Amino acid sequence: MHAGGNAESRHDHDGYVIARAALLDVDGTLVDASYQQTLAWYRAFRKHDVVLGMRHLHRHIGMGGDLYVPAVAGETVDRQIGDDVRDEWEKQFERMIDEVAPIAGAHDLVAALKDRGHTVVLASSSIAKHANHFIDLLGIRDLLDDWTTKDDVDATKPEPDLVKAALAKAGTDNAVMVGDTPWDIEAAQKAGLATIAVMTGGAYSEAELRHAGAVAVFESVKEFRDRLDETPLS
Repeated sequence: MHAGGNAESRHDHDGYVIARAALLDVDGTLVDASYQQTLAWYRAFRKHDVVLGMRHLHRHIGMGGDLYVPAVAGETVDRQIGDDVRDEWEKQFERMIDEVAPIAGAHDLVAALKDRGHTVVLASSSIAKHANHFIDLLGIRDLLDDWTTKDDVDATKPEPDLVKAALAKAGTDNAVMVGDTPWDIEAAQKAGLATIAVMTGGAYSEAELRHAGAVAVFESVKEFRDRLDETPLS
C-alpha cells in the first residue's frame, strides 16, 4: 500500500500506521562509512597517546562526536583532549572519504520512498561538507526534502535533538527513523518514533537491534526496499 497525503490515518495489512515521513540515517545506513570512521577515531586517539580497541570504537559509531569521545574514552579524556581528538578525527576521515561507497540499493530505497509519497529527510550529524559529499555520492539531492547536519543541534545521537530537527524539516511528527545502530533507535525513541533497522553498519546483530527496540530489522538495504510493504513505510 502506498502512502499519500492522508497517510496519518491509513494502515497496512500488518496493522502499522503508515508513516508520512522517513528519517534516514546516513553513515552505515546509506553509505558504507562505519569502518573508515572507526579507523579515523582510532588514529585520532593514537595521535594523542590514547589506545582504544577497534571493536570498542566500532560499537559506538553512530554517536555524534560530542558524545562519542566521552562514551569511548571517559569524561576526563574528553575534558582534556576531546576537542583535539575530534579535530584530528575530521582530518583522518577526510583522507579516507573518497574510499566510501554507497551501500547497495541506497539510491533505489530513497527513490522508492519518494515514489510511495513519503517525505524523505536525512537525519545526519555529519558536518555540512560531509553531508553534501554523501548526498552527491548517492545521487539523491533531487529526491530529498531536506537534511540535517551537526550545525542543527547542540547534542547528537543518542540524544533526540537530531531526530527532532529532522522532524521539523519534514513538517510532520508522523515519521519513522531508519538506522543501523542502537543509538539511532534510542534517539528516535526519545523523540517518540519507531525505528526500522538495517544491519549494514556491521557492529550489531539482529537480536541486539531488536532488543534495542527496532520494529523491524533487515540484513541489507536492498532487502528493506524489497519488503517495504511489511513496514510502516509501506
